[in-house]
Amino acid sequence: MIKKILISCLVLLTTTVSFAQILNITGKIIDNVSNNPIKNATIKVINSNIFEVSNSDGEFSLQSEEGAILEISHVSYKTIRIKLKNNLIIKLQLAQIELNEIIVASNPLEDISQSKVINDTEKRISQPRSVGSLFKDINGFGIVKRGAYASEPVFRAFKYEQLNVQYDGGMKILNACPNRMDPITTHVIPEEIEKIEIVKGPFTVRFGSNFGGIINLVTKNPSKNQYGFHGSVEGGYETNGSNFVNGVNLLYVNEKFDVQLNGSHRDFSNYTDGNGTEVPSSFRTNDYSVKVGINPSNKQRLQLTWRQSFGSDIDHAGLPMDSPFDNSLLAGLDYKITDLTSKINSFTFKAFYSYVDHLMTNENRSAFLATDARSPVNSWVYGGKTEFTFKIANQSKLFVGADANLINRKGNRTRVVKIMNGITLPTPKTFIDKIWQDATLNDIGIFTQGKFKITNYFSISSGIRADFISTFIDDAATDFEALYGGTIPSENEINVSGNISFKYQHNGFQTQLAFGRGVKTASMIERYINHFNVGADPYEYVGNPNLNPEVNNQIEWSFSKTLSHFKLSGTVFHSFLEDYISAKVNTNIPRKFMPTTPPIYTKQFVNLNKASQTGFEFNMDYRATQNLKFTSSISYTRGENMDLNEPLPQIPPFMAILGTKYENANYWFAFNTRFVAKQNRVSSSYMETETPSFGTIDFRVGFEPIHNLTIGFAALNILDKAYYEHLNYSFKGSNTLSGKILEPGRNFTTYIKYKF
Repeated sequence: MIKKILISCLVLLTTTVSFAQILNITGKIIDNVSNNPIKNATIKVINSNIFEVSNSDGEFSLQSEEGAILEISHVSYKTIRIKLKNNLIIKLQLAQIELNEIIVASNPLEDISQSKVINDTEKRISQPRSVGSLFKDINGFGIVKRGAYASEPVFRAFKYEQLNVQYDGGMKILNACPNRMDPITTHVIPEEIEKIEIVKGPFTVRFGSNFGGIINLVTKNPSKNQYGFHGSVEGGYETNGSNFVNGVNLLYVNEKFDVQLNGSHRDFSNYTDGNGTEVPSSFRTNDYSVKVGINPSNKQRLQLTWRQSFGSDIDHAGLPMDSPFDNSLLAGLDYKITDLTSKINSFTFKAFYSYVDHLMTNENRSAFLATDARSPVNSWVYGGKTEFTFKIANQSKLFVGADANLINRKGNRTRVVKIMNGITLPTPKTFIDKIWQDATLNDIGIFTQGKFKITNYFSISSGIRADFISTFIDDAATDFEALYGGTIPSENEINVSGNISFKYQHNGFQTQLAFGRGVKTASMIERYINHFNVGADPYEYVGNPNLNPEVNNQIEWSFSKTLSHFKLSGTVFHSFLEDYISAKVNTNIPRKFMPTTPPIYTKQFVNLNKASQTGFEFNMDYRATQNLKFTSSISYTRGENMDLNEPLPQIPPFMAILGTKYENANYWFAFNTRFVAKQNRVSSSYMETETPSFGTIDFRVGFEPIHNLTIGFAALNILDKAYYEHLNYSFKGSNTLSGKILEPGRNFTTYIKYKF
């Protein structure tokens, strides 16, 4: 399979190369009102690594091919794109301050080492079930799938709290369910996501504790729109499951304030896999969000965010229970002011509050006949951040700040036992099982990160961070206390992380070498869960309040080069993992519930002495014409548990993606082929099984028959392949279904959107 993939990549990328005339371009950037020159504007050639920065007179010069598109951006002005020509006079319009993004890829003093921006989500025309589904075709990612709704990303060997997933530069909603029926990716409207920003390791300290990487889900920013009233209405339909999606966006923008309202309704039914088997996967969601922005001056922006999500009748085929409802809210406040003094570039402040109200029951499962189980659970997060940006020299910046995430979870499981040991009880017995034991975990961090431009082509970034951790439980279960010798004391940690990276960029070539140390405290599940099945295997798990924080010492080298119509990029990485948190069978802890049902022992979370991950990701693109583009990517991660001499669990296998995309002013189409190799490196201690290789083909097309009206069609899994991903869970709690959950079979979709 791997040989076929590599041959396909080679064939695609050895297509005949077109030649284009290289031009020497000069130009000037000015303010559209005052005509004053604009210093430090970034001029970037689209689909390349070529960029320049305007000087104090607003002037710039660069080399690029004829017909290329330039993107001109500045922190205080709206970004525009224009066609390349000589002696350009480019006028920029002032924009409100950006609050949601963390990466400014074209500015070496704002960029983050080993980072990536994905911004093609609007044109997929395939109604992703949740934000987690948007990661399916991103290099290096896999998706943990417990059902059609509760999916979340895995990056390389890292998952769950090892990845710092956030909204709009720092806001979070955390799962209340210990089985992660409600990950952060289920609480935002997928169509509202403008782009996904990815930091591929512990290479920044500015956005919270960072062990294995940061994923920032950036929602649409109203300040980027033209003044006046705007909006859109959209709707979609899928044949596999008869699924409906509807959405509306309303926006008003003027110089002093803007208001944005988003709403979405999704109604999905069970889908059919490639074998014709109906998979329990239905759900309904209703979401809305409101953003209000106020601009006291050109140098200040205040933004209020309010978001609510209401999920109902959610089936989880890979879990023993379903969700009658899953509701959440998020409230946020952002403020930023720029150019405070000659030495203070900016000050930012962020505060947020989130709440999740989740219920899981087994009323639709066969086990309900013997036991009625209901688990209402809740999570609360209070968080925020302050940061100063200092200009310590003409070519250097220093970021200094503090942030906080204060987390609390509560909830019990109530079991009404009607049949015990095969005998119907005359009076059912009621039991209360403590799930979270009223757990609290507080993380307050301080940090400083420096960006230093040594020459026009070479820059260095370095940062250090300290996280002050306090954690405790207020309602401990008696058997949990007995296991650990009495009252569970509160725990306090000081975890120090740091990084340094080197970047060289010149004439279409870029290379980076980064070293990072990321430290993560043990999560609430790893510390406090008490005899619950929270893994993909059938074991009960018990937490360990004595866990050490786990450490990721990562080194990563990356490069990219643009040659005429070709672009080649890649990264190679290795992580030395210390005190890696895993789970191990403890034969001294018997199974608590249904004690005679195998496996009869419990898994306990423990620290491994040594583990590692090694891998690579490569991308090769060829632009045949200004409209036609071929893309390809491959990725592979190898994880090793050195204590048990076996692979680390839940790691996506080798993957290759080949794509062809044609895009014109009024229409576009895209073929996408995804090859996934067999995963034969499996963890026996996690009862993993090998996953066969597979390949899928998708086709998408969109056109604009009239101005502002877009219609899209897609054919997904065209060959009706019966397949499953390595990270998919197996069916649980079903009398008729067993084995791994397969992905949807052939699926036709249509989508229509009108902007006004």
